[in-house]
Amino acid sequence: MNNHEHFIARCIELAKNGFGTTYPNPMVGSVIVYDGQIIGEGWHRKAGEPHAEVNAIRSVKNPSVLDKATIYVSLEPCSHFGKTPPCCDLIIENKIPNVVIGTVDSNIKVAGNGIKRLREAGANVIVGILEKECHELNQRFFTFHEKKRPYIILKWAQTQDDFIAPLEKKEQKPVWITNSYSRQLVHKWRAEEQAILVGTQTVIDDNPQLNARDWNGNNPIRIVIDQNNRIPETAHVFDNQVKTIVFSKNKAMLTSENIICEAIDFQQNIAQQILERLYQHQIQSIIIEGGAKTLQTFIDANLWDEARVFIGNSQFGNGIKAPILNSAPSKKEKIVTDELLIIRNYD
Repeated sequence: MNNHEHFIARCIELAKNGFGTTYPNPMVGSVIVYDGQIIGEGWHRKAGEPHAEVNAIRSVKNPSVLDKATIYVSLEPCSHFGKTPPCCDLIIENKIPNVVIGTVDSNIKVAGNGIKRLREAGANVIVGILEKECHELNQRFFTFHEKKRPYIILKWAQTQDDFIAPLEKKEQKPVWITNSYSRQLVHKWRAEEQAILVGTQTVIDDNPQLNARDWNGNNPIRIVIDQNNRIPETAHVFDNQVKTIVFSKNKAMLTSENIICEAIDFQQNIAQQILERLYQHQIQSIIIEGGAKTLQTFIDANLWDEARVFIGNSQFGNGIKAPILNSAPSKKEKIVTDELLIIRNYD
């Protein structure tokens, strides 16, 4: 690993501190190097707050050396006014002569303009250091801007004999297949993603809260498919605690400040319509937790990026079959008594 790669790797490490808190902005890290040593570091914490480059520059104790330093940043510095001023202007204003960038920003508001402005101002700009890793860091952001849809994570738990739920339930609550460690991990994931989606039957059968109560973080936006408005008004998803988007055949249902109703044509491509609407709502990532029919709908439409499948240590004998996903896992992980499979969609 050369020096440029070493410092961009540090940028990536810093950027990950903003996982789940920067939406709709990307995660970005930045370091400032003088005479081979890091003299400043920063990352973007939250939309509307200073960007990584700003925090890095502010952290430098001796600003007089900035005109002889190099600033490293995992993503192209912004060149437009949003909630904060352009980072390009601050770099130029501080006369930082060398700029090393991990990858170009595909957001149409930036898309190479930041690099162009820096070069026009006389900066020596290098682009494409650990580019794959920088792209992977912000795969949600890039998917949203390049594919015009959210990054989609499928998640479910299945038994040793491939069932996702029993046929009959005695109570309106989940029947747990996984252990408490796996369930806490799922809440961590919920806090990291912008939204969570379930189908009608999951809400009717389990009355889930769809929050991150077992992890310290943001609760995701709730998305519910309810074609015929069958979900009762007393369901947790209608408690107004979190923004909730409901997809149905019509909008004749509950409305409140935190509940948004979207009508779609259930005779057409359901998954595609939902994703188009979520793109309009500026939702960059979504974790789909069930049920089996909802998950299979997105699988069959080939509209998914990643699947996280838990295999518990129990058997049902019969029940609702788990979704069918004919792809080999890229990673397997043991979580005490459970096995977690990570499957990527490279199509």
